[in-house]
Amino acid sequence: MRRATGARVHAEDVTLTTREGPVYTGIDLTARPGTLTVFQADSGGGRSALLLTLTGRMRPTGGELHVDGHPLPQQARKVRRISALGLMNDVNVLDERLRVSEHLSEARLLRLRPASRTVAEEAMAAVGLSDLDRSTLIKELPMPERRRLGMALGLVHEPRLLAVDDVDGGLSPQNQAAMWRTLKDLSDEGLTVIATCADARELAMVADHDTQGPIPIRQRNRREGGAHRAQD
Repeated sequence: MRRATGARVHAEDVTLTTREGPVYTGIDLTARPGTLTVFQADSGGGRSALLLTLTGRMRPTGGELHVDGHPLPQQARKVRRISALGLMNDVNVLDERLRVSEHLSEARLLRLRPASRTVAEEAMAAVGLSDLDRSTLIKELPMPERRRLGMALGLVHEPRLLAVDDVDGGLSPQNQAAMWRTLKDLSDEGLTVIATCADARELAMVADHDTQGPIPIRQRNRREGGAHRAQD
């Protein structure tokens, strides 16, 4: 699988506000190629919305944002071409009726440029799933394997920016640590990786000078005393 140089992400005071109130506010970030950046917030704290914004899939309402020199939201299409998402609720969930092989074939067919048949196998190897039986139904996959498969499906597109949401969700501390190790390995190979989590304790096991975070996502109280919150 081709390992392109990661994309530089630069954000200044990026904000998203809806009629219900702020989803996230004042995001300042410079992520260099080959780095892992981690944002932290509880569920409902704007994590998914932030990743969708940074990958050109959601429009911010304020601030300045550039990915690989492309301003957002003006050049969102170009940013979407060089970025990919791991699994994200209500965005790209796995189809329980399909097999692993079918999801991999679909991802390869949806690529924006031709690729050899080996690209899917290389993506699986990159996330530690080389030995996974490709005939396995998605509904039979444990959560750690589902999360890794979601990352592999993103890597099939050979992105320069990979965004992974809710890294710790539903995983044991041991599996969280293994996920962070995989993401750090991907960034060490040159990919720009931006991830979110609620619990970042296991991140400390892999963090180094090319790791940023965990960075708290700021979110002001919503109307009516903060009762309504944006859902991840």
